[in-house]
Amino acid sequence: MAKRNARAGDRPAAGTSQRQLRIGELVRHKLADMLARGDIHDDVLAKYVISVPEVRMSPDLKLATVYVMPLGGQDVKPVLEALERNKRYIRGEVAHAVNTKYAPDLRFRFDETFDEGARIDALLASPKVKQDIGKG
Repeated sequence: MAKRNARAGDRPAAGTSQRQLRIGELVRHKLADMLARGDIHDDVLAKYVISVPEVRMSPDLKLATVYVMPLGGQDVKPVLEALERNKRYIRGEVAHAVNTKYAPDLRFRFDETFDEGARIDALLASPKVKQDIGKG
């Protein structure tokens, strides 16, 4: 998978406009709200608590890449499939919440930043790294 940059609190990627960031945050907030309230009537989505840590908008605002993470990182595939099944409904609801010329098309992706953070923590806790830090 391609690497992602800019997370909440980080500096945005070069070339990312304030409008892209603002619309992405509006989409993220609307989708997170829909998932929390159970507005998407799907048995799979009802079984999981799903967070939406980030939404990235294309420069023309016609494509939104939505990064999702089921609680505990379990059963990612069925959650992504359920979101894909309900994409048309979600897109319609997002279009009402976000006032743009076009309703953005939605792509759902698994948010791998949590796994990457855990990997870095494990590396920093390794005896080899602790030994190297102690020598400094």
